[in-house]
Amino acid sequence: MGENSKTTAFDAIVIGAGFSGLYQLHRLRDDLGLDAIILERGEGVGGTWYWNRYPGARCDSESHGYAYFFSRALHESWQWSERYPGHTEIRQYLNYVADRLELKKDIFFSSHVSKCTFQVDENLWHVQVKDGQVYRAKWLVTAVGCLSSANIPDISGLSSFSGDWYHTGRWPHEAVDFKDKKVGQIGTGSTGIQIAPIIADTAAHLTIFQRTANYSVPARNVAWDKSYSDWVREHYLDLKALVQSTPNGHPFRISSNLAMEVSDAERNEMFERAWEKGGLRFRSVFHDLLTSSQANNAAAEFIKSKIRKIVKNPETAHTLSDIDHPYAAKRPPIDTNYFETFNKQSVTLVDLKVDPISEIIPNGVLLKSGAEHKLDALVFATGFDAMTGPLLNLDITGRTEPLTDYWRAGPLSYLGLAIPNFPNMFTITGPGSPSVLTNMPVSIEQHVDWITDCINFCMQNGVDTIEAEVGAAEGWVAHVREAADVTLLPEAKNSWYWGANIPGKPRVFMPYAGGLVRYREICESAARDGYTGFSFLQRGHKKIMSKLDYQQWLYDGLGV
Repeated sequence: MGENSKTTAFDAIVIGAGFSGLYQLHRLRDDLGLDAIILERGEGVGGTWYWNRYPGARCDSESHGYAYFFSRALHESWQWSERYPGHTEIRQYLNYVADRLELKKDIFFSSHVSKCTFQVDENLWHVQVKDGQVYRAKWLVTAVGCLSSANIPDISGLSSFSGDWYHTGRWPHEAVDFKDKKVGQIGTGSTGIQIAPIIADTAAHLTIFQRTANYSVPARNVAWDKSYSDWVREHYLDLKALVQSTPNGHPFRISSNLAMEVSDAERNEMFERAWEKGGLRFRSVFHDLLTSSQANNAAAEFIKSKIRKIVKNPETAHTLSDIDHPYAAKRPPIDTNYFETFNKQSVTLVDLKVDPISEIIPNGVLLKSGAEHKLDALVFATGFDAMTGPLLNLDITGRTEPLTDYWRAGPLSYLGLAIPNFPNMFTITGPGSPSVLTNMPVSIEQHVDWITDCINFCMQNGVDTIEAEVGAAEGWVAHVREAADVTLLPEAKNSWYWGANIPGKPRVFMPYAGGLVRYREICESAARDGYTGFSFLQRGHKKIMSKLDYQQWLYDGLGV
């Protein structure tokens, strides 16, 4: 970028003020004593939840597990009001944490990062925001989340639409009134399943355009009473140990039962109990739901039978239950009255597999058949350019080339933490990490702690730059795919886990499916073994040290 009169220097820059960024700032500033800041595009904290304000937006992780566990004081002083917190309460929680830790003084709000460039001659990152301000730092940590880059489908004619249109991931901060309006909703993933019942409550008519039928299990959301809140507060250590020892980071164990080792009647009874309990716990009723086709088929048929029972119109019920992938091979939604919504006379389901959208016209949506759906408003519940999109949007250039070029064939990352040729840069819950297959705050804490320890290690041992080795990253990408292949996840070919929702995006399976416990062990092992898979530039040297060179240098420095 060159020198700029507005350039300001820091030790570390964190991009994003959600769960990841807040904790990372705390660790860098308060534990390592670094001069660290956050650059945040929004006007307040929250990250994804700052923007996720659509009606019905709610976390699908249970509140007593969807929180930080690094501080007992924080845990015991905050009380969630519901089993599944809504977007407003999540922002309240993150604001509470930011205020309690006095983080906001080091957060630069309304700072939309437009470019990040590693200056080789300085061993510094230059980070530019849209107003022209440039910041410099040795360390760059991206805390931009996995689901923060909204995907607005390229449908011909959108600019001609005469009504208002919205995307669930960029919902206005002011209230949106659908009363007496004919609303069209495109998308039936998690956000679509959450927002549809809310729109249907007020709209004159709701038309839901479904490309892919989806499973969903009732959330069974309830308000917490004081006795339960007291129990959560008193069992901090137990809950912390639980979320850190489960493969998905949730506060419940996965059953050791195998689906086909019980009778048909017993299996159905266990599914029924799990259905009534609700939420993501349904996935845990049998150990082999994601590894055995027989087990998964049993779960899938159970849910499909529930859909057909709930939805009164047989044709609509068939369209909703005509699902083309194994249960939980795509992100498994949970809902409140989603399927019940289709029993309303004011709700219409359009099957886009039978009759795709041709174009958006000024007064609605035109299908390939010539059928027109007249609409006053459009809602895109079309999700995100997941995992890679938030990083690519930062326009990052490393030692030799931009990340957009480096990842042309798909994301190459080591442990989901670091990218070859991008020194001193770490990615919290980046592609190649468990991330979206887990309860995110638990994965975030593990990543932040590992990154902090690594930076501290480099500070203590005179390391100017650290970066992932190409071979280590290539091996890790192969391992990520191997871990996925043990499961049924690859059978959902149209999943955003593969990037399939974005035209032209390379088909690479991105999240690590080996489980959070195993992943934690791998990361800890790499650190213990002298940060295997990484190369170092020693202060005063002009070459990247090999692992052997590095170990000898380290031993010499320690007097070993």
